[in-house]
Amino acid sequence: MCSGRVDLEFIFKAFLNGQDGVFIGGCRLGECNYTTQGNYDALGNVLLCKRIMKQIGLDPDRLIIEFMSSADGILFAESISQFANDIIEKGPIGKSSDSAQDELKVKLQAVMKVLPYIRLVERERFRILHKSRDAYETFYSSDEFERLFNEMIVDNLAISQITGLLKDQPLSTGEIAEKLGLNPSEISKHISDSTRHGLIRYNESEKCFALA
Repeated sequence: MCSGRVDLEFIFKAFLNGQDGVFIGGCRLGECNYTTQGNYDALGNVLLCKRIMKQIGLDPDRLIIEFMSSADGILFAESISQFANDIIEKGPIGKSSDSAQDELKVKLQAVMKVLPYIRLVERERFRILHKSRDAYETFYSSDEFERLFNEMIVDNLAISQITGLLKDQPLSTGEIAEKLGLNPSEISKHISDSTRHGLIRYNESEKCFALA
């Protein structure tokens, strides 16, 4: 299967199901067996995934992509072994530098809910016309990408997390902030936006917020 067919959903579903790391192998860049150059799409997906992982408190180094040919058996074995050792050293997901396990599960579920929107943003705003590794890595580490990511994805992720929590029970601003590991002032802003759009309502009797 072409590495370009590895959808964002596959990666986040693996983490949501408790996998501690995800390794993606693709053809050497510039040596695609198809005219689509899908391995560059795979590289873009991985770089975007890593930024999302950082946003939700999941160590981006738990995801890796390597490019090699069918003749690179030794390189493949070495790459897999090194990645496996790195993941063993990090420990199970939800430990070490990751967010707490329960908190991380809520955030991963929120990512899954907004993936259709993220795919749309990726197609419309994050596509790279020049197919080179340097072009992809330069763009995804640029201030322009960071600006677009903050402008178009961060708020949607936060609102998805909040509504995911409120699906189970009404919560106060402080309780939401504590469960998500976010600043209460940030939560207040997102709640205000969500209330204005009819997603959340304030429960006066219980002094907390609930889904509308």
